[in-house]
Amino acid sequence: MSKQQQPAHDLSTLGFHGSYRPEDVTFLLQIDDLEPTPLAEKEYLIQSGEKHYSQMISVEQPPSDEQMRHFHYAFEQGADRLASDVQKIANSLRKRFKEQPIILVSLVRAGVPLGVLLKHAIAKHQPCLHYGISIIRDRGIDFAALHAIIDQHGAENIVFVDGWTGKGAICRELTQNLADYPALFDAGWDIPRLVTLADLGGYSWLSAGCEDWLIPFGILGSVISGLTSRTILKDQIDFESAKQNCYQSQNWHSCLIYQHLSKQDISVNFVEKILTRIAQNPCLECVEWNNEIRLTQQKICLETIAWISQTYDVQNINRIKPSIAEATRAVLRRVPERILIRDPANPHVQLLLHFAQEQHIPVDILGAQLGPYHAVTLIKKVEKNK
Repeated sequence: MSKQQQPAHDLSTLGFHGSYRPEDVTFLLQIDDLEPTPLAEKEYLIQSGEKHYSQMISVEQPPSDEQMRHFHYAFEQGADRLASDVQKIANSLRKRFKEQPIILVSLVRAGVPLGVLLKHAIAKHQPCLHYGISIIRDRGIDFAALHAIIDQHGAENIVFVDGWTGKGAICRELTQNLADYPALFDAGWDIPRLVTLADLGGYSWLSAGCEDWLIPFGILGSVISGLTSRTILKDQIDFESAKQNCYQSQNWHSCLIYQHLSKQDISVNFVEKILTRIAQNPCLECVEWNNEIRLTQQKICLETIAWISQTYDVQNINRIKPSIAEATRAVLRRVPERILIRDPANPHVQLLLHFAQEQHIPVDILGAQLGPYHAVTLIKKVEKNK
């Protein structure tokens, strides 16, 4: 398609917006209907290899009063920091793509709230579009959805957005998937243009920092992500077919819309509150980030994960869920065996300690041995012959 031609398809109408507004994000996903799998059964099927985690989903319960109390605490403690970090990332992107349209591609779900905030911060100064697409560990990025974006906007100004990195699995997946797409990389970098709020794993092209902190949207699920579930891929999609038919939504990965949680939905309200903080406290700084910072962080991360794996005899590191946000989501969505905490007095880990007490999950206090992480959840090992 030449740049003079109008696109044959309007992605904003082919996709959907969840409970967000059209100007916030367009999800390039199918809306699916999948019977939920009980947690214990799902865990067994994943670990036995009978099913991939992306083929199943469990019911998402409304956040409890206690969970919402911790969210409000996280918001009060972290809203100004989030507003500042969003502006610093946006300023850095505007500097890199000076007076050019920026195409944000958020990785559903964790990248979406950050992507929405970045979209609004950038769009005040220059054109910016925001899409949400799927990437699944061991299955890859949704090439059909990505090709639809590239077909309309080119690849040179695409920036991928995720909320944080834990041990870097998704970024490694992204890097491997996009090895044949040099326009999605920058000179001198061996990873695609991936932006995060907190890069604990050391795998981001650009990040506001590498500290494990209580990111407000990291401790809630669909109710702060447009009522979307995590993404689903029931069957592998043929790559060439998906590429040729990228505008047909049946070639996209899918998700559920959790309408039963609509009364608890705060997705737009959260965005508006952070945008108000941004307007009240404008920031002109850029983030301090380079390849040396990233690789130093990556080394610390790899050493810590290796130590946890050896100490707790975890053969499959997918059972290790590091960072406050990832550890919290693992307790909510998986079958936890143990929670590792750096400092139990840290107010940022109190929700995890509440879940541990409520669900009788053992907790180990490890101090500096946890490296860059304040919390890690270990998933319970399920025997194949169970």
